[in-house]
Amino acid sequence: MIKWAIIFFIISLVAGLFGFTNISAGAAGIAKVLFFIALAIFLIVLIFGVGLGMLVF
Repeated sequence: MIKWAIIFFIISLVAGLFGFTNISAGAAGIAKVLFFIALAIFLIVLIFGVGLGMLVF
């Protein structure tokens, strides 16, 4: 998911460079959403991993 966020970020930069501001804003918005979803999934997995690690050890 981070890969897609980076791809949309690059699309946003290129579109902004060529003056397509609406496309740039849309791609940046999608990149932000994907980044925060990936961050939330990472934190959930981290919390469960630490919790299970404490149960096992």
